[in-house]
Amino acid sequence: MTNIYIVEDDTNILEIESYALKSSGYEIMGFENSSSFFKQLEKKVPNLILLDIMLPDEDGLSILKKLRKSPETEHIPIIMVTAKSTEIDTVKALDQGADDYITKPFGVMELISRVKALLRRSGNISKTEIISLEEIEIKPESRTCEVDGKLIDLTFKEYELLTLLLKNAGIVMKRDLLMDRIWGIDFDGESRTLDMHIKTLRQKLGDSGSHIHTVRNVGYIAK
Repeated sequence: MTNIYIVEDDTNILEIESYALKSSGYEIMGFENSSSFFKQLEKKVPNLILLDIMLPDEDGLSILKKLRKSPETEHIPIIMVTAKSTEIDTVKALDQGADDYITKPFGVMELISRVKALLRRSGNISKTEIISLEEIEIKPESRTCEVDGKLIDLTFKEYELLTLLLKNAGIVMKRDLLMDRIWGIDFDGESRTLDMHIKTLRQKLGDSGSHIHTVRNVGYIAK
């Protein structure tokens, strides 16, 4: 059974989330603080995490950073749950490795839909195939990127974005498709998130960043 951990200090919201997801067939464990969450994480790693940003002992973004730095937890799909709705808060969470976010208040059906969509997407990446374009090489098994044999340090989203572009090398990837496939939600009015990630990705790839081309008013292509 798919196991989901919910880190939420608001008891009422925790109960609503737990009930909704249990009714949909998921196994749920709830935590009101980071300390109890990390203790359980040492015993068992879940299939997905719902993580509130505002917590009493440690904020969700700090927890997110720790999860993405650990080999045992870096691949876990994470949905940030927050009362904040400004673009900068969203960008921070996504850039630090969150797969999706949902803003309070939210509907139960929306929550379930987001969880199902993310679980589907997270199961579509092959762990054995090596994806390459000229000197750029992606190794899904270790979630690493190399250029001419040199390891490139990418954020969670940068890695996913480069992987998608390389898997579709030679094909123009439309902006809305990239946003949907990488972030999984409608970012109407926040497409600068994509441009920012493309910019930092090119910088980290150095000269090899020239493989990522902008198709004006359409999207991007790797070639």
